Amino acid sequence: MTVAAMLPKNWERRLIDLNVKPLSDSDIEWADMVFLSAMNVQEESVRKIIEQCKRKNAIIVAGGPLFTHEHERFEGVDHFVLNEAEITLPLFLADLKFGQAKPIYKTHEFADVSQTPVPQMDLINMKDYLYAIVQFSRGCPYLCDFCDVTTLYGRKPRTKSVEQIMAELDLIHKTGESQLVLFADDNLIGNKRILKSDLLPALIEWQYKTNPGLYFATQLTINLADDEEMMRLMLEAKFRNIFIGIETPQEESLKFSLKIKT
Repeated sequence: MTVAAMLPKNWERRLIDLNVKPLSDSDIEWADMVFLSAMNVQEESVRKIIEQCKRKNAIIVAGGPLFTHEHERFEGVDHFVLNEAEITLPLFLADLKFGQAKPIYKTHEFADVSQTPVPQMDLINMKDYLYAIVQFSRGCPYLCDFCDVTTLYGRKPRTKSVEQIMAELDLIHKTGESQLVLFADDNLIGNKRILKSDLLPALIEWQYKTNPGLYFATQLTINLADDEEMMRLMLEAKFRNIFIGIETPQEESLKFSLKIKT
């Protein structure tokens, strides 16, 4: 939905979430281009989609974590728009306008997410989902060797503005279909200073003024337990579900991943 909001305003869009319904041949025939995004665990599904699209002679534009990591493994894709779309998608669109779109667009830079547009939520039916999703930050300060977040998004957490998050929450609230909103950050407390000074106070104020009946969930690191103020603010903001990963009990491994100080 975020990528859709970055496309030219005069383009017609249709979003097919394969978690909700299958991709039909008529959907492919309707489109001038098929934009495909996936994570690594969805590779099997991706290969089926590429095969289906090629049978219909569709032009495929692919991006997201799976292709950013290993695009060279996928034949049949016409254009790869890799890394963060805020940077590479405008380059693709500019070349496409003049009929000069290249096979691959990638960058080593990280996007300014304070300029990321509000997701185009009218492309989905919220009744199809148990909960809604927003993303406040990208990136994580730690170095866990099993995780690709720092490779994709860097070690300096970049955050959206409070105004962006409030606009997204207002849209979710207006649908009236969700009671739970997942903050899909890989580590919500990666930037504790901004979270405590900006976002959590704004969420608390929004909850009191709006009374939306919305509760929040997220994932973060166990060092939340060391910060009494953070826990109090999160509870007051109505965070009710917290996922915490316990990666290892070994002190040397925790030092290597920068989760404890040496």
